[in-house]
Amino acid sequence: MAADRKLVVTENMTVDGVIDAAEGWFSPADDDDGVDSSDLVTTLREHMKAQDALLLGRVTFELFREYWPKQTEDTTGIAEHLNKVQKYVLSSTLEDPQWENSVVVAGDLVGEARALKGEPGGEIGVTGSISVVWELIGAGLVDEYRLFVYPTILGHGRRLFESDEARPNLELVDTKPFRSGVVLLTYYAA
Repeated sequence: MAADRKLVVTENMTVDGVIDAAEGWFSPADDDDGVDSSDLVTTLREHMKAQDALLLGRVTFELFREYWPKQTEDTTGIAEHLNKVQKYVLSSTLEDPQWENSVVVAGDLVGEARALKGEPGGEIGVTGSISVVWELIGAGLVDEYRLFVYPTILGHGRRLFESDEARPNLELVDTKPFRSGVVLLTYYAA
């Protein structure tokens, strides 16, 4: 019997734990700050290489769809990856995803995620999509968390582990600081 695919949640967050700031955000990919981010980009490319599916909520999907396909001079490889990777968008209202390699999933999120994990393939990534992430955490389906912690404090906004359902036991397996001051914390669900 084959092992389940790994479901990996990757989030950009502030030092105070904010991942969804309704009243404004910081720019995680700010190329104008003069800091060499090539070490961070190398890590992102490694992550993307292992990932052959992306699971997104409708809002995050639509934000990505409006931005990434238009990035013709992206040197990070993110645009190319997002255009090519198989995307599953969870929505009961979206009918036509209007982005190549995208499938709308209107059914039960937990059941669909379990089914995807049981299929052969590489990692299944989830990013943004806070409501989706909370549901996946609550169902015990997240295998790994990759948290890019930015040296910024917002003081308000939704946090990854703010709901009662979203409080898994975590095992720290790696820390990786970058020249920009960002630190990647990698946890396995224990």
